[in-house]
Amino acid sequence: MAHLALYRKYRPKTFSEVYGQDHITSILKYESSEGKLSHAYLFCGPRGTGKTTCAKILAKVANCDNPINGEPCGKCFACRSIDSESATDVVEMDAASNTGVDYIRDIKDEVTYTPATLKNRVYIIDEVHMLSINAFNALLKTLEEPPEHVIFILATTEQHKLPATVISRCQRFDFRRIPLQDMSSRLSEIARLENIKLEDEAADMIAKQASGGMRDAINLFELCATGGRDVTKESVMESLGISGIENIFNIAAAVKKSDYDALLGAIDSTVSSSKDLVSFFEEIVSFWRDMTVVKYVGIDSPTIELTAGEKELVKKASEMFTVEELIYHSRVLDDSLNQMNRLPQIKRYTAEMAFLRLSDKKLDPLPPSVLARISSLENEIRLLKAKGNVIFELPDHTGPESEIGREAEKNPDEPAEEKTERITEDRHVDEPDRSEPEMKKISEKGEFLEKIGEKDPLLKAYLSDASLSIAADESIAVFKVATPFFKNMILSESKAVGIISDALITSGLCRTVPKVRVEVDDTPATEQTDFFDELL
Repeated sequence: MAHLALYRKYRPKTFSEVYGQDHITSILKYESSEGKLSHAYLFCGPRGTGKTTCAKILAKVANCDNPINGEPCGKCFACRSIDSESATDVVEMDAASNTGVDYIRDIKDEVTYTPATLKNRVYIIDEVHMLSINAFNALLKTLEEPPEHVIFILATTEQHKLPATVISRCQRFDFRRIPLQDMSSRLSEIARLENIKLEDEAADMIAKQASGGMRDAINLFELCATGGRDVTKESVMESLGISGIENIFNIAAAVKKSDYDALLGAIDSTVSSSKDLVSFFEEIVSFWRDMTVVKYVGIDSPTIELTAGEKELVKKASEMFTVEELIYHSRVLDDSLNQMNRLPQIKRYTAEMAFLRLSDKKLDPLPPSVLARISSLENEIRLLKAKGNVIFELPDHTGPESEIGREAEKNPDEPAEEKTERITEDRHVDEPDRSEPEMKKISEKGEFLEKIGEKDPLLKAYLSDASLSIAADESIAVFKVATPFFKNMILSESKAVGIISDALITSGLCRTVPKVRVEVDDTPATEQTDFFDELL
């Protein structure tokens, strides 16, 4: 007996056996049980999600002699003949190879005759979007008003290519990608029936590679189980040529540390093991996408289909990068993946250049790279500020003419971080001894607050009641707020100093970038009359 592929051997025979399409099978069961089947159906959706399977089940239930709660019995002559594909009244046609109008004319001639052996004649037209315009036009009238004994079931993966006139004449059902857990459960069930040991983690890996298609998942499982061997995580990685999420996490860590040896070594290892670099980069793109989702939504988002252990790795990796860096990295990876598909002869070079650009953002002059570099600098400034720099400003500590730059020439062996911290602390200690320049209180802040509100309305609310004083030489701007809470909220905003400085300049209050300080107003508040006291 010839070998039968597992996806054909375990094709569902009833609606209840179809996984992940309850929103469709429940309606079809109701229509069949109530005898309200439509004359034309349109099944849309990705490949391997059950369109043809549901079409065959619908053909059985439309002809079954003893349907049970909207399900075919599977025992009568009609059910057995359709299962064995010997029923002449169920015509399955591939529109990809029969695109011409002549085939549709043959169907128009056939539908006038009553079925030979079954109650209804069913036409299943797969990939119907491949029909020509003339073929669609020839089908329209028959599709709208077929004889009572004829049912049309159209299936397509590209419903946007169908004429609106065809769609409007059909009852449309949109098949969804099957969830990862449903596919894993189905694979475990098939493995049990085939007496093949399948690890849960291996089933999840196979299901993830199938991208929502049950047929693809079963085919991949059969490939991994070739020879009756146990299907483990390692065997799946070997058979499908995937790296595993642990290796992708190590690559993310190497990008963060700019470990060029590890990154180039990962590419060399992939090439040496005859794995496809495109598949390797698709895994990386998927990992970076999950990290970005974690940044915006959180690790519990239903859009992240990972196991508990994989989610922990993604969450840990996402903490190493800012949102700006992840968006920049995603753009680099997407561009590189597209280039590898267009120019496969330079895939290795493209992959290596992509990793170098990820690790060294100075190599890319595009705006996403600049934003990622600015984000990194903001994090470094935030750390310096947390170590004792109480003045809320962005001074240049690293230039050749700066204090740190001069100290670097004197002590070249001293680590840069210790040097920065020491000089910052020294300057902070000396700060009170400096003579404070003459300050001028600013009463008109309307235009300044408007400029603030354009960038950050919340920051405007914190500063609206604050008093503003600017030094005569415009080197310092001091804001005095009512409570320590307002001060902490302003200082917690990483971009606040840039917004304030820009607003001071654009509103004409300062001509150069001043140092910005935020203090709590300790002057006693004037006693105010309560509104209800005035009424009394």
